[in-house]
Amino acid sequence: MKTIIVATDFSEVAENAVEYAAAVAKQNNARLVLFNSFTIPFHAANTLLPGASIQRLMIENEIRLIERALSIFYTYEIEVSHESSFPFLEEELSSLITKYNAELVVLGMTAKTLEQDLWGNTTTSAIKKLNFPVLAVPLHAKFEGTRKILFACDVFHGVSEQVLARVKEVATSLSESEVEIFNVNDKVEELKTETHISTAVHAINEGLEGITYYYKNVRSNEVIKEIEKEIREFNADLLIMVPKKYGFWSSIVHRSKTRIMASGLNIPLLSIPI
Repeated sequence: MKTIIVATDFSEVAENAVEYAAAVAKQNNARLVLFNSFTIPFHAANTLLPGASIQRLMIENEIRLIERALSIFYTYEIEVSHESSFPFLEEELSSLITKYNAELVVLGMTAKTLEQDLWGNTTTSAIKKLNFPVLAVPLHAKFEGTRKILFACDVFHGVSEQVLARVKEVATSLSESEVEIFNVNDKVEELKTETHISTAVHAINEGLEGITYYYKNVRSNEVIKEIEKEIREFNADLLIMVPKKYGFWSSIVHRSKTRIMASGLNIPLLSIPI
């Protein structure tokens, strides 16, 4: 059975992600693992609480998690497990991915802010650090089926077989969905002449054979703005992107377009690492 892990701190945005993940799990006949990274409340952390009081807080948090898992079970009629730990979210998620042989991690995504754009947050950190598919779900996103998938990728430099296989799997699991392969580049005209581009397009054709898809190329230097525009024009239900890895010095100069997009969307973003 497929397994989806969803993290919650019981905030509004996290609980919306839980509902979204549960609906996806139901459609795909998957098991849901509800994960909470327990933190001591701010007011309690600033007091000298005895060990017994901290233990009581942990038990209360565990009870709340169990009650949430039960409510999901009765509402969606899916198998639900629960896990909790102290902070270090990414490390614990990595362990859970291995433990449950999970297919996907789902996290809530807060609205865009200047601080978040500069420094990121828990979800963008997970996208950066986890070498694993992460679905970032914004506050008001509701799962009502996914009919249109926008796959924003760099056709100019090719797409790996593993990523194409994941895109095809997503499209196949969502009935009657179509995929638009969206390429933004300031050298789009070269697509007609570069031999290696023809090879890349051929690889995409082979990798996505059997699903409904088509290409759209846009010549522009403003990748993020073009993707945002295409989301509206295509009326996409889901955006898929492949985050690029940078070295230390490059990462200081370059900010991941995937993580920037994650914090500024009204639809979920599926990040698929190479």
